[in-house]
Amino acid sequence: MTEPRAEFVLGLTSRGFHRIRYWEWGDPANPRVLICVHGLTRNGRDFDALAASLAGRYRVLCPDVAGRGESDWIAAGDYSFPQYCADMTALIARAGAAEVDWVGTSMGGIIGMILAAQARTPIRRLVLNDVGPFVPKAAQDKIAETVGDDPEFASVEAAADYVATVNAGFGRLTPAQWLGLARTAVKRRDDGKYVWKRDPAIGRSFVAQPRNDVVLWPIWDTIKCPVLVLRGVESELLPAAVAEDMTRRGPKARLVTVADAGHAPALLTERELAPIRAFLAAA
Repeated sequence: MTEPRAEFVLGLTSRGFHRIRYWEWGDPANPRVLICVHGLTRNGRDFDALAASLAGRYRVLCPDVAGRGESDWIAAGDYSFPQYCADMTALIARAGAAEVDWVGTSMGGIIGMILAAQARTPIRRLVLNDVGPFVPKAAQDKIAETVGDDPEFASVEAAADYVATVNAGFGRLTPAQWLGLARTAVKRRDDGKYVWKRDPAIGRSFVAQPRNDVVLWPIWDTIKCPVLVLRGVESELLPAAVAEDMTRRGPKARLVTVADAGHAPALLTERELAPIRAFLAAA
């Protein structure tokens, strides 16, 4: 698989500028732009398979959200959806396109929903990977059980074993796929140990904050663009009843259920990639 180009754009908080790394696939002059945004603790390289499959049609931009991957860490209090939306707006501006399509996994999907609901939004088509306008407290509590962990690993292989355990909801992946997800998510310290490429403050803040059901139906009902929803059949974060409601109200999404997956399908197999490609090509 061809490697993406590593680029960056500047974001701004009250404390100054920070660099947001993004991974670019396809022709940089292509006016058709797709932005892919990852989940809470992951990074933009999660979309390598999807981006590679769409690079002939799109210029694909896959950012590392602040505090993750190769992007700068920011103050703990700035890890918030208003900041993420502002940073992604800077990325859209960098893209220079009047319209963009969006694929968002979990947190990245919430960012996409918020932006798609705004007046004069540039988002033309929206793909949500296992997230919706209602996130149960119980699902957040389950995430909190491990998101605050800051383990060290003797090898990338050990990190891959951990990812396979903690993120079993990604689906039934091969050892090589788990290893690929780990390889782009860890870095080697000077002492030889491997650690996550993310700010530990992100997990600590999530664990410490009060948690309640997240209700975003008013945002959902404002969205006008076509929406595709992928749901892992075993997902607790996107209950089946919520996914069905998403097909009946607001933008009346198209729903695809992914077998043998929970939260969230890893977007590494054709059964996940093909519906996304078809949905984006239908415009």
